[in-house]
Order: sequence, then structure tokens, then C-alpha cells
Amino acid sequence: MFGKIREHRATPPEKRAAVLTRTAQLLRERAGHLARIATLEQGKIQAEAKGEVAFAAALLDFHAAEGQRVYGRVLPRPMGSRSLVLHQPVGPVAAFCAWNFPIMNVVRKLAPALAAGCSIIIKPSEETAGSAVEVLRCFQDAGLPGDVAQCVFGVPDMVSRHLLASPITRKLSFTGSVPVGKALMRLAADTMMHTTMELGGHGPVLVFDDCDLEKTLDTLVAHKFRNAGQVCVAPTRFQVQDGIYDRFAAGFAARTRALQVGDGMDASSQMGPMANARRPDAIAELVGDATTQGATLLTGGDRGGGSAGFFFQPTVLSDVPLAARAMNEEPFGPVALLSRFETDEDAIREANRLSSAT
Repeated sequence: MFGKIREHRATPPEKRAAVLTRTAQLLRERAGHLARIATLEQGKIQAEAKGEVAFAAALLDFHAAEGQRVYGRVLPRPMGSRSLVLHQPVGPVAAFCAWNFPIMNVVRKLAPALAAGCSIIIKPSEETAGSAVEVLRCFQDAGLPGDVAQCVFGVPDMVSRHLLASPITRKLSFTGSVPVGKALMRLAADTMMHTTMELGGHGPVLVFDDCDLEKTLDTLVAHKFRNAGQVCVAPTRFQVQDGIYDRFAAGFAARTRALQVGDGMDASSQMGPMANARRPDAIAELVGDATTQGATLLTGGDRGGGSAGFFFQPTVLSDVPLAARAMNEEPFGPVALLSRFETDEDAIREANRLSSAT
């Protein structure tokens, strides 16, 4: 096993790049198959799943090129001496992938590590393991030795503790929630390994009186409910200036109400189910808390007339108080939170109120 890993580390960058480029080609050739698996596992509509595969292939092309541009440096030194900086692969990577983009998240871990000459073990979400396996199959069919990139399944806590306690692991890469990211960083600190974190957020959107209202609404509704709102960079807190607030709220609710929710494999669906049974329950709790504290429910707010599947209707809440849990915790679902502001200073203050470390 270690022989193949050492061989990959010593392989010229252009040869490593060729494997990534071939993998990108295979992703494009197998896009329909990969998109179908992603939809069946995670729920997103087919158009979004196919777009995800296309983006993953583009990521491979990008890292194939960037891996060939890892240059060293010559540092200024006194006469008669010389200092060179040479970049070397950091070593084996432990990578933990989220379920919301089961194709792209796996590629985003594999591509830069392999381009740099590192070996890697990925731990995909237990809910989207099939997508990860199919992506790895593309890499292997493109010529990557099986030992260089491996996939492990199991109880997340057990797997992370085992991998991060090993002195062999030299880098941690994680995509997921802030609390889990903090826990993994604590484990990584014991061996002082390199870490890269892509964590959750609670994105504010500031809507001013002088905006193009129709264009703004079309853009924001599309971004809010993409992937059923299960996107770490999705807009969540919509802060709208007083002068346009009522028209914005009415237009946002009308567009949201018109969205077709259904099976991700159905071409007529504009939003699919959520990824697992936990998410609709979590969203229902946040909506219930907000309305209890005074928010107005403009549309949605329930599973849509039945408990079959992990569906939750696209939801718009108006005049949501700051004390509501949804205004302080990332909803990670199809919920838009509307509130008012008067001045630019008020809007900026609220936009920056939340810490990224919560």
C-alpha cells in the first residue's frame, strides 16, 4: 500500500494532472448516472444534481491545472548564501464530507489533495455513501491507484477519533457544521496537524428601497430554495428597508407559493425533499418557535399535507423577532426570514450581529 502512495507523491505534477483531467471527462460521460444517484440519496432535483456533476468536473480541471503551478521561491540572503523554499505534499489527508452536495463535496476534497501529491482517506456522509463510491470509481477508472484515495464508512465519531489520533494523518479537511468543526479541531490539535474547515453560515441579504424589485425577488427566491435551502451559503436573513418591505414580502411569498415541490426525479419539480428525517423536524421546530414569538407565517410552515417522505413546504416568515431561534441558528432548510430596517447603519449592524463561531 505505502509503495503506491510514495509513487504518487513522487509522480510529476503533469502526470497527476492527467489523471484528474481524465476523471473530469469520466464525470461528464457518466453525468446522468451520477446525478440519478445523488437525487435518490439526497433528494435534490435532477437539474441541480446534473449541475453539481458539471461543477465537480470543472473543479477537477481547475485543480489539474493548479497542481502544475506549485512553484518554489528563492529568498533574499546575504552574499555567499542561498535560501530556497520547496513545496512538498503535506502527507495523508483525512477528509470528512457533508451530505448536501454528495458529488461536489467529495471531489472538492479529493482533487486538491491528489493534485498536490497527497494520499487521502475520505469519510462521506453515511446518508450519501453511494455517490462517494461512484466518484471514487471514476478516479480509479482514470488510472489512480486504489491505495492512494480510499473511502471509509462507519460511525462518524469513531472514524474521526481513529483517523485524527493517528500520527500518520497530517491534514484534516472538514465540511459541515460549526459545532462538529470545533470538535474535530480539538482532536487535530493533539498532533498539530494542518486543518481546513468549511463550516455553516447564516447569510444576511440587505434589500434597499431603490432596488429593482422584480429582478431582486426572482434572484433571491431561486437562491433561497435551491437544494431545499440546504446550502451553507444560502441567503437566510432578508433585511428589507421599510419603504419597500410590504411589496417585497408579498412578492416573495407569492413566488414561494408557486414553487412545485415533489420527487427530485420528476422533471416538473422545482424543489425536492430534504435529505433526511431530521431536517423537516428541525425546520418545524424553528418555524413553531418563530411564530410563537410573534413572527407572521406568510406561506408554508408544514410538510405539505402528509408525512410521507422528508418534504417541507417552502416557508416565508415575516417580521421575525431577533429572539427567535431561527434568527440565531442556521436553519439549513427552506425557510426565509424577513425583517425590517430603516437606515443603512441598522442593516449593517444586524447583518454583522452573528458570530461565525456560533
